[in-house]
Amino acid sequence: MQKKPYNQECPIARTLDIVGDRWTLLIVRDLFLGRARFSTFLDSCPGLPPRLLSGRLKRLEEQGLVERTVYSQHPLRAEYRLTEKGRTLFPILRAIGEWGLEHLYEDNPETGRSIERFVKSLVPEFQES
Repeated sequence: MQKKPYNQECPIARTLDIVGDRWTLLIVRDLFLGRARFSTFLDSCPGLPPRLLSGRLKRLEEQGLVERTVYSQHPLRAEYRLTEKGRTLFPILRAIGEWGLEHLYEDNPETGRSIERFVKSLVPEFQES
């Protein structure tokens, strides 16, 4: 099911038309974390329906944010990677992550620190502040 676009000239609305659907930013997060195969996206996002994942990946590819490389014809299997344009989403994800770490772990700061250390170990760019 294709969502209804905002049809606004506002850059925030236009960006949300591309990455504002449920699951989309989590898929982009996974790409930044080095996940590349369909099955790893499904493992990382319990509850994400395969057909929905397929549609999100296709839309990200159509928008030039993701590139798809087939590594097996029978059965058809592909890997996904962020393009240069897709990697420019990193500051947005970092800002969302930093906001979440600052405001959503007040009741359990050790968990927040643990998550922050984990993310920094996987994505060195996260440390650039």
